[in-house]
Amino acid sequence: MTQITFVAADGTRFDIAAANGSTAMENAVRNNVPGIEAECGGACACATCHVYVDEAWTAVVGEPEAMEEDMLDFAYDVRPTSRLSCQIKIRDELDGLVLQVPDRQA
Repeated sequence: MTQITFVAADGTRFDIAAANGSTAMENAVRNNVPGIEAECGGACACATCHVYVDEAWTAVVGEPEAMEEDMLDFAYDVRPTSRLSCQIKIRDELDGLVLQVPDRQA
């Protein structure tokens, strides 16, 4: 299991043991992380699972693909470290990943 941490808008931390091959969004929903709405269920068809990747992890997580970049245009308060959590696949290299949930979703 890979340990990931979601930090809610109010600062509450959610430390989650995530299965490799799952997505960050699936783990957030499964663990009731507030602010991750995931309206499209992970199809990269909305921007309601928007997160900010901790700067120490941006290179490891990688850049968004074109479809995700298009969807991020609909997200609230997009930053250079913005990603859709449905597009972050959990793998061993992400052990310790920290994701910040924005104040609100689009």
